[in-house]
Amino acid sequence: MFVDRALITVRAGDGGDGCVSFYRGKAMPKGGPDGGNGGKGGDVVFFADTGLNTLYDFRGLRDWKAQSGEPGRGKQQYGAAAADLVIKVPPGTMVFDDATGELIHDMKPGERTVIARGGRGGYGNEHFKSSTHQTPREFTPGEKGEFFRLRLELKLIADVGLVGKPNAGKSTLLKSLTRADPKIGNYPFTTLGPQLGIAEVDASRRLVLADLPGLIEGAATGAGLGLEFLRHIERTRVIVHLLDAVPDGETTPAENYRMIRRELEAHSAALAAKPELVVLNKLDLLDEQEQADAIAALKRELPPDVDVMGISGAARVGLGELLARLWKLAYGDETPSGWPEANAATGLRR
Repeated sequence: MFVDRALITVRAGDGGDGCVSFYRGKAMPKGGPDGGNGGKGGDVVFFADTGLNTLYDFRGLRDWKAQSGEPGRGKQQYGAAAADLVIKVPPGTMVFDDATGELIHDMKPGERTVIARGGRGGYGNEHFKSSTHQTPREFTPGEKGEFFRLRLELKLIADVGLVGKPNAGKSTLLKSLTRADPKIGNYPFTTLGPQLGIAEVDASRRLVLADLPGLIEGAATGAGLGLEFLRHIERTRVIVHLLDAVPDGETTPAENYRMIRRELEAHSAALAAKPELVVLNKLDLLDEQEQADAIAALKRELPPDVDVMGISGAARVGLGELLARLWKLAYGDETPSGWPEANAATGLRR
């Protein structure tokens, strides 16, 4: 199950108390203070594990507490410091203080950061001895560890975000390009949460793709699933706008494109300004002349600066060129060598 929000509490460990102790020995009848200091409490540390892409683990475990430091002991023995509590989260997790709304940290891949600091250990009476104060009985308790109620919000980190209406073929395309295994069905909203996959452009280049649940009109204001997941493409470098070449109903690919664009613009101007590649999918359902006509008609109806190409995700046709163009859009690099030239009329290779 994909979960992208969670409320948890974290409490760092308390410091151990200092010890009051006096040494008594056969050779030292009067002895002296020898109470050790307490150990430091454990920190609460967040680690952005690149193997995670959901906050599901936080649904059943909402209270996280690090261990406290050990108290000091006699014979000048210091209490042991407690181990840190390391909490794994997906990269892209935004950690907020739920009480103030302040963003504490935005977790980058592989990053470790201390969210709540453990308390310092208290001083034992040995700490207070001096030439004028030879039998101190003072000690200090350990400091309390920090406590926070946190709101976690996940924004997936991906190179490419796949958007489009339900049944545009996004899940099929993701499965064809990567090893991801999303649910595929001939009905709307088969994808109920974002899906991630890694596509190999060549032996040394890879792209992380995110398939977002199908958008419908009014998504930016809460209709369908769009509002829940639109924010997950805010971090992507490139948007692939997938269009069905033979859409159900009375709509055309160009009309569907304009509807989705309105939702992206309503959600965020910055999101709508991201580099975009319009991809006409399911061209395997058309013959060669119909393919050329469909792409030409779409180009006529869209603004001249919109980049359009055609593919078939199910038939795995045109995918090599698609990945090469996405890499160039995402990273501004030269198109990787080795990809065959696409047919100039349709963008498809047989």
